[in-house]
Amino acid sequence: MKNVVERFIEYVKVDTKSDENSESCPSTKNQYEFGRKLVEELIEIGLQDVSIDSNGYVMGTIPSNAGKSVPVLSFIAHMDTSPDMSGSNVQPNIVRNYDGGDIVLNRSQNIILSPSAFPELKSYKDQDLIVTDGTTLLGADDKAGIAEIITACEILVNKPELKHGTIKVTFTPDEEIGRGADRFNVEKFGADFAYTVDGGEIGQLEYENFNAAAADIEIHGQNVHPGSAKNKMLNSILIAMEFNSMLPPAEIPANTEGYEGFYHLNNMEGSVEATQLHYLIRDHDKYRFEARKQVFEKIVRYINDKYGKNIITLKLKDQYYNMKEKIEPVFHIVETAKKAMEAVGVTPLITPVRGGTDGAKLSYMGLPTPNLFTGGLNYHGKFEFIPVNSMNKAVEVILKITELYAEE
Repeated sequence: MKNVVERFIEYVKVDTKSDENSESCPSTKNQYEFGRKLVEELIEIGLQDVSIDSNGYVMGTIPSNAGKSVPVLSFIAHMDTSPDMSGSNVQPNIVRNYDGGDIVLNRSQNIILSPSAFPELKSYKDQDLIVTDGTTLLGADDKAGIAEIITACEILVNKPELKHGTIKVTFTPDEEIGRGADRFNVEKFGADFAYTVDGGEIGQLEYENFNAAAADIEIHGQNVHPGSAKNKMLNSILIAMEFNSMLPPAEIPANTEGYEGFYHLNNMEGSVEATQLHYLIRDHDKYRFEARKQVFEKIVRYINDKYGKNIITLKLKDQYYNMKEKIEPVFHIVETAKKAMEAVGVTPLITPVRGGTDGAKLSYMGLPTPNLFTGGLNYHGKFEFIPVNSMNKAVEVILKITELYAEE
């Protein structure tokens, strides 16, 4: 049997970056090809009803051996990695018995993972860490979740003395661009409850997430020669800066934490003639979430009135909602996960997700889905790392959850 680290290192070397500009599902061909490899692996392990559909959703089943009625559980992870940084030619390195000091990721480029910048490193002294080579992300979000789920599945198949109900696994495309559950058929899937294995540091257990919207703003300027521009030129870049200056500067990701919402200017492109801004709007509270969207609408009206023409347009699109509302009626799924962590020596850290997971949409589609840790930290960048012990504990938690439901 492969261990979780072997699987993880194999998986991260496959570039599965998603593409928000693509209309296909999956948004990139490599995700589908990776899914096909996972199908082969699940069949080889011994799962049943293994498939990949035209949209790239991978599914497989381990039949119940509990001898009684047990809820059908599912464990879910996503195949894509963030489009914000390269996932091509990932070269993971293992730091053995981390000494608590600086880790040189890339000597030639002087890229250093340091506890002075990332103090959470100190918590993993004397452990083995998997890190990047300083030029790409690592891909623990969410290749770690896939590796942990498949490793747990192989153990269940090969150890029939471990009693469990029916277990379904799913690997989804395009979670990083907010489409992970868009074409998922919950009714056909047939699970009672699910867990995404897509969280961060060891112990994280999440059943609340942001309400999320995307705001696309287009500003139409008027370009003339700067030598004769007085009372004629409308510089769309400057108007974009004016728009952004009207948002509260304290309410950006770098200045917020916990339940605090934010406005995030994710990217922009512009010239004097035309500028595009793309914002993320986030808040855990649904009323403050609606108020944040209204702020955008108010600023757009103000600027259009100021310049006497419709020079700025706004497109708002809700992306997902706080799953807490759908989890609370079946809160035993959170309590069981908490109990499982404690049973394997992991301290539960129940925190709100400052983002979203496939579980948010799935919960609103009728499949309540809280989120379990993978162990990864500093996602989406070159300073991403994951402790080996945390990955092993994630496998243990998955196994313990299945055991606890079979014992009820």
